[in-house]
Amino acid sequence: MFWSRDMPSPSSIFSAYASMTASVMLVRSMANDLIPHPVRGYLLNAFRYFIKPTSPLLTLIIEESSGITRNQVFDAAEVYLSSRLSPENERLKISKSPKDKNLMIRLEKGEKLVDWFDGVELKWRFICAESEKNNNNNPNDMGMRSEKRYFEVSFNKKHKEMVLGSYLPLILEKAKEMKDEERVLKMHTLNTSYCYPGVKWDSINLEHPSTFDTLAMEAEAKNAVIQDLNRFVKRKEFYKRVGRAWKRGYLLYGPPGTGKSSLIAAMANYLKFDIYDLQLANIVRDSDLRKLLLATANRSILVIEDIDCSVDLPDRRHADAHNDVCVVDELAQLTLSGLLNFIDGLWSSCGDERIIIFTTNHKERLDPALLRPGRMDMHIHMSYCSYHGFRLLASNYLGISCEQEHHLFGEIEGLIEDTHITPAQVAEELMKTEDSEHALESFVKLLKRKKMEGDVCENETPDGDGEAKKRKINGKQRKTTLRNTQRQTQRRTRRGTSL
Repeated sequence: MFWSRDMPSPSSIFSAYASMTASVMLVRSMANDLIPHPVRGYLLNAFRYFIKPTSPLLTLIIEESSGITRNQVFDAAEVYLSSRLSPENERLKISKSPKDKNLMIRLEKGEKLVDWFDGVELKWRFICAESEKNNNNNPNDMGMRSEKRYFEVSFNKKHKEMVLGSYLPLILEKAKEMKDEERVLKMHTLNTSYCYPGVKWDSINLEHPSTFDTLAMEAEAKNAVIQDLNRFVKRKEFYKRVGRAWKRGYLLYGPPGTGKSSLIAAMANYLKFDIYDLQLANIVRDSDLRKLLLATANRSILVIEDIDCSVDLPDRRHADAHNDVCVVDELAQLTLSGLLNFIDGLWSSCGDERIIIFTTNHKERLDPALLRPGRMDMHIHMSYCSYHGFRLLASNYLGISCEQEHHLFGEIEGLIEDTHITPAQVAEELMKTEDSEHALESFVKLLKRKKMEGDVCENETPDGDGEAKKRKINGKQRKTTLRNTQRQTQRRTRRGTSL
């Protein structure tokens, strides 16, 4: 027990405090004068390290993007955690598109979740941090708000190797299985409507019903495509071993209406790959092309339709009328070399399991550099409808199975082989009525009319005096002429590739 006479007086306490404060300030002043700033910072950090309490927990940050590409671990965690929700979660995001099998449930920002793996507790938290970026060059600009999304997962430090070596790879595998089960194919197209230079992808659900079973294509060619696709998706290790990017290029060529777009949709539905529809006419620079490639997901089909007329690509060069010197147009920055590098150059390796498809109505107009193997590995000729294709369409539209016969089939077989009619025209005619008898009779009339029109066009060839010259070519001769033209085109292509 202290007596009041033993307690120091207030003046003594104040004097001691003032003396100590003066001493601290003197020491601080001397330290600032004598110790360099970097050394002071090092000493301060060391002091904090020794007095800071040590936490047994380790926290991993899983951000939504990794540089300029998406973080696959983030996407996998988002899907995986939707299957680990508990009654303790109070806020969840729910969505459903017309083709989704089930409701899509995701964590709302700030929500926490506890997961267990091999007896180890892992605490997850979903965070959305908003940041405001002001444009200092424009005082009237109110700024642009952006959102940074990421997951935090915390666990005991001693389980670090287990989490990195087993738990996170398991999440990637489980998420892939869940996506495959409920995968909704997407059709991505370019969006150039926003107000800064460049382009980006927008997407909708791909609801095209085309399959290889409904495709009016020769059975041999169809089976060749299916086998090539199956071989491609199973050869990941092979592509890695031989040092090639895991991609495959297809060229679909032939007259309009022969089923090129339907074949693309059938390939997407068969492989469960998204489609990216690339319109080169909307791209100004090679740099935009590279950004679009980086923004495409794995397991996707990149489609460039009508490549021969979508944009002028032969290096965008024009000859000087006076000295015949090739000059590069400075205003045109999308070049053939940029497209080729996009297809099979260094940038083409930024992604796996991708298919690139070119379509054209005039293969002979394409630059041979686009056609060589490694860029367009498989050339698929989409020709006019054959009798086999007609029977498949009759089964699809009229319900006449391929095993059934009809009294008009013999006449149709004889007419269709000598008539240039596309599968689209056949389908349009068969759709006019559900009465199979009336539909087939109308189709026979169409074939006869087209055959007559074809004979007239072939027989009337203007000569130098403006008079009509009669010339008769039967169906067999027309096929021979077409084959010779294709062979000449292939020879020109091979010569151009060898150069």
